[in-house]
Amino acid sequence: MARMPTAVGGTAVSGRTMWCNLDAPANAISVCRDGGQVAVAGRNIFKIYGVEEERLSERANLRVGRKPSLNLSCADVAWHQMEENLLATAATNGAVVTWNLARPSRNKQDQLFMEHKRTVNKVCFHPLELYILLSGSQDGSMKCFDLRKKESVCTFSGQSESVRDVHFSARDFFTFAATFENGNVQLWDMRRPDRCERMFTAHNGPVFSCDWHPDDRGCLVTGGRDKMVKVWELTGYKARETHCVQTIASVARVLWRPERRYHIATCSMMVDHNVYVWDVRRPYVPFAMFEEHRDVTTGIAWRHAHDPHYLLSGSKDGTLFQHSFRDARRPASQAVPEGLSVGLRGDVAFAVKESLCAAEGARKPFGHDRRYPFFFVRRADPAEHFANVSSALSVFESPPGAASMDWFAQTARRYCLSGVPLPELCDRNAGAARELQRHQVAQIWTMLKIIYAGAAGGTTQAAGKAGHPLSSFTMKDGTAALGGEAKLDRGRLENRQDSLPLDSTVTLLQTNEDNEETEGSDAPADYVFGDGEGDEEDFFIVDHEVAASEEHEFILPQEGFPLRHEILDHPTTLDHFPDKTDSPQISGNEADSVSLTPTEGISLVSVSQPPFEHGFTTDYFNPIVRDMMCFYARQGDVQMAISVLIVLGDRIRKEIDEQTQEHWYTSYIDLLQRFRLWNVANEVIKLSTCRTITCLNQASTTLHINCNNCQRPMNSRGWMCERCHQGASKCAVCHHAVKGLFVWCQGCTHGGHLQHIMDWFQLHAHCPTGCGHLCEYT
Repeated sequence: MARMPTAVGGTAVSGRTMWCNLDAPANAISVCRDGGQVAVAGRNIFKIYGVEEERLSERANLRVGRKPSLNLSCADVAWHQMEENLLATAATNGAVVTWNLARPSRNKQDQLFMEHKRTVNKVCFHPLELYILLSGSQDGSMKCFDLRKKESVCTFSGQSESVRDVHFSARDFFTFAATFENGNVQLWDMRRPDRCERMFTAHNGPVFSCDWHPDDRGCLVTGGRDKMVKVWELTGYKARETHCVQTIASVARVLWRPERRYHIATCSMMVDHNVYVWDVRRPYVPFAMFEEHRDVTTGIAWRHAHDPHYLLSGSKDGTLFQHSFRDARRPASQAVPEGLSVGLRGDVAFAVKESLCAAEGARKPFGHDRRYPFFFVRRADPAEHFANVSSALSVFESPPGAASMDWFAQTARRYCLSGVPLPELCDRNAGAARELQRHQVAQIWTMLKIIYAGAAGGTTQAAGKAGHPLSSFTMKDGTAALGGEAKLDRGRLENRQDSLPLDSTVTLLQTNEDNEETEGSDAPADYVFGDGEGDEEDFFIVDHEVAASEEHEFILPQEGFPLRHEILDHPTTLDHFPDKTDSPQISGNEADSVSLTPTEGISLVSVSQPPFEHGFTTDYFNPIVRDMMCFYARQGDVQMAISVLIVLGDRIRKEIDEQTQEHWYTSYIDLLQRFRLWNVANEVIKLSTCRTITCLNQASTTLHINCNNCQRPMNSRGWMCERCHQGASKCAVCHHAVKGLFVWCQGCTHGGHLQHIMDWFQLHAHCPTGCGHLCEYT
């Protein structure tokens, strides 16, 4: 087979970005030792391409024969790095096939192994041993073949689901790694096929690929369906994750970059068609990316083991690309060097270009009590050529207490959400808000009481007249507002009270029609104007001096307006009222003035009945209350929204959809837990009606304990251990059984009542039992 000369031993291979059409989708690619040829395998393709200076040319087609065979339907291909004419393929029918390019015949197939029962996902040659071939199959087994024999020499059973990848270590001769469908990674020693040397869970889901670091012994990289690329340090007793890169799609292939210790090339299994090269020290921005493919990239390989500048890739779009790093896109060079962030306590941090920051010389520095601006400048590494992005970061701190959240914690502690009637709940919460200087919140609680608490007592007329808050503006309030200028004769008031009916629908204010009938009356009268009919200062016109001088025997009429019908006399006393305690006591200074109380139901501005008795039910106000709750939630005060929701209960719950309620509950509970208000959070969970919220405190409620004497599990027989017949939860200080809150030392397992332990360790450092342990109470 014709070959072209290539550079070996670290000399850079010349070339450029180029591509060729494969005429079929590729599943895997593999490069020969000197980087001059690449094998491309797929379901309907198995060809050898030469990597020339200006193009990729087809050298051989190994898919020969009159009848198509499943042995040629390749899932993976591997080119031996010691023998340039030896290849191996993994078939979808469970066959492992070796190919010898030096055979003079047209058919290059060398050996066929049919020992796997399902699809073979991966084949791998030993990097130092010429005749050792390893395969991993969908049947969950791995087989090691000696090419000098016609069957496998040993079988490794992972006792798990399908094997996704196998890879020999470049530094440990007998070690290889295998990845599985359940997220585990197993390390095997070829000399011990009965069990693996180590197993650990690497990903949450299938692990599709792995690769050993070419230089660092015990360093393994894995990629899985959880969109993670993880680097593991395996030299210690336990596998330790050292780096993690979050990608945007499931990772199908991972490959270390030659001559670059921290660079990894990856491609995705779906959605994302690009090939990325990551620097694991900078896991959020790819070092380089290649965007040439139009479909999912299925195989990647570096052109030479010592050349980091050329990468080969095959795709389902039927193309083979050689990528040059000179043409790669560098996302870091397009990064925006400006940013702004606001901290939890109100601190503001912003980053700008260093050049802009240097030009702004008039900006004053911070004082000694604040942090000075500092700069992040990345030193350029000539070997990496990473984009040098420098920004100036400035941080402004808020004054102490400016963004304090003490009001939130204090409100959560003081609010009363259940246990008493609704009016008392509203009063208590309004008082708590008023004490914290939150007057608007206090007013809202008062309004909620007026709207919803009156519904319980507004079903009768007496309750509407005497107890409803909306009928509380009396004549006394009106005279006070007018400066005490409006005074009526007390005798007239008594006669007026005697003649008033008890029906709450009759008020002192008459309609305009009634007022018009009084025009032209010769009798001296007081005038009461309707809304907007007179000035405030002329609201009442009473001139007793003029009346006394003109007519000494003048008799004050009982009514200020002509009567339409006869008013029956009523007793002058109030004995017929069932409750006399509501009648106010009039002082001497108030004897000449009017004091009409809500008990008699006489007022200048009177609400004769609660608003919900004539078309204004509580449902009428529900949309307004709902909008108020949504407003506070949008402003970030979800505490107000949840508190009103719990207090009003079924009155307002039907107005808000379940998803919104659940969102409010989870947000408020999260805030309470951040402030360590565990009891308040638990109370909110108990009072919630959302199923997803009420179950939060129902999980992990079982506590399994052991006896501190015999160290054996306790059963449900109370406070005595059935094995050693001793009290298992005695207080180490008072020696009595602890039936409430119990605290114990995890070192010596001794403990007792919380208050007793706190008092003890204020004066002592050792365990109160005398065991000598230095217990630490935090």
